[in-house]
Amino acid sequence: MIFRWEAPGPYRVAFSTREGGVSEGRYASLNLGLLTADDSENVEENRRRLCAEVGADPERLALNRQVHGTTVRRAAAGDRRERADGLWTDVPGVPMLAMTADCLPIALAKTNGDKPALAILHVGWRGLSEGVIANGVAALGGPLAAAIGPAIGPCCYEVGPEVAALFDADLVNGRKLDLWAAAERALRAARVEDVERADVCTACNAKLFFSHRRDDGVTGRQGVIGLVA
Repeated sequence: MIFRWEAPGPYRVAFSTREGGVSEGRYASLNLGLLTADDSENVEENRRRLCAEVGADPERLALNRQVHGTTVRRAAAGDRRERADGLWTDVPGVPMLAMTADCLPIALAKTNGDKPALAILHVGWRGLSEGVIANGVAALGGPLAAAIGPAIGPCCYEVGPEVAALFDADLVNGRKLDLWAAAERALRAARVEDVERADVCTACNAKLFFSHRRDDGVTGRQGVIGLVA
């Protein structure tokens, strides 16, 4: 099962769940993360299956070594080594993957009918507070549309006072931070007017999603995959 985003343009974008793969146990079944205790051959097969869902060549798949930072870099086909948390491309046929296990998977797409361009972002509280969304918007220019995929919700995301202090007070209820609303606010502050939100909590939905918080760090990865068609 995947959530497709009907982005306005020649794009194929999908948010994955944990369903439809070959991994077993705590990584069942569509785990996309190699930096887990899962079998690497299972992860590679899972990535091939996800690429097939959007008609992408898995050998050209680009991804990052994610570090909860703000760097958004231009994707190169097959490049998987750089430390960053965002990818963008205006080249057709270069699939990009950002992986999450509670953080926000976000896709950005140019909508002005000029040269198409797409970005995908891995967004946690640190990157969100330090400007990774603004960097993603700047990489593409505008105008843009955005989709915020499944992530831990305000029902479950407890943070300490040092993290809460980084966000507007109305985004924090007790010890719970609303990452969904914080991301939308950052997108609109960056002048992205068209914002879609899944508003599905990864921690609440164990059958559909991996969750770092719920599973005490021993879990798989879902994510967002996208390409310019």
